[in-house]
Amino acid sequence: MSIIPNFDGDAVLDPRLLRAFVAIADSGSFTAAADRLHMTQSTMSQQIARLEEAIGRDLVDRAARPVRLTVTGERLLGHARRILALQSEALTLLAETSGTTSVRIGMPDDIATPEMARAFATFTRRHKEVRLDVTTGLRSDLTRRYRAGELDIVVLKEDTPSADAWASFAEPITWFSAEDAAGDLPDPVPLVTFPPGGLYRDAMFERLERERRRWYVAFTSASLRNVLMAVEAGLGLSLLPVDATRGWRLKSLPDFGPEPPVVASLYSWERNGIVGELAGEALDILKRHFDRQRG
Repeated sequence: MSIIPNFDGDAVLDPRLLRAFVAIADSGSFTAAADRLHMTQSTMSQQIARLEEAIGRDLVDRAARPVRLTVTGERLLGHARRILALQSEALTLLAETSGTTSVRIGMPDDIATPEMARAFATFTRRHKEVRLDVTTGLRSDLTRRYRAGELDIVVLKEDTPSADAWASFAEPITWFSAEDAAGDLPDPVPLVTFPPGGLYRDAMFERLERERRRWYVAFTSASLRNVLMAVEAGLGLSLLPVDATRGWRLKSLPDFGPEPPVVASLYSWERNGIVGELAGEALDILKRHFDRQRG
């Protein structure tokens, strides 16, 4: 340390020795300092001697009554207090378990509802050690990440659930246009879609090809909200979950008729412990969500 002459740069300021030094500075006595730290006077003397040896200068004037610090000791004292305070803060921080256990969740935009967010908040208040890392995105990316072990819990919109799905729920989907769109479909048909990997994108292309309609992609976004806004603004048609369109100025297209429903499936690597508990709560919310749709 540059403020202490002849200090050995390789020496380590042991917090135990600094604590003994600060105790002597505060009490003015080896005996009182030893009592404060619950050690013998000889041990206290040895610790101060070790600190002085590491620094290469006397820190305490032992002949004075009460004991006084030397000039070097006075220079060290403020730094010693800060070092001990930082150590105490670090130990307190490391002992705190809040947010130390990560649970990683993936789901589509329309499943990340306010009700789901409130359930997450309640869960983390009950389990302060848990930090939730929530990702919303497209089916292809969420599926890949879950299968790679990067997500602990995932909700997937898919055509057919896999065998390891915890539960699955049918979700009606249909074609929508802007509420004030003309009755006749344009030719070619402008489409508002999710990027490649989005569940409804390929189904839209296949339906139009089957009906021998010309089409083009007019707008693409990975955000469900952006897709809904684009359809409402009249940028094109889209195949969407019926429930997701509530509150938007859209209308269904009877020309296309019904589409087979998709399924929303919940997957979890664990059925027990913290992950299993959270997956169970998410499952309860999904049940209520799809029950309301059927109602």
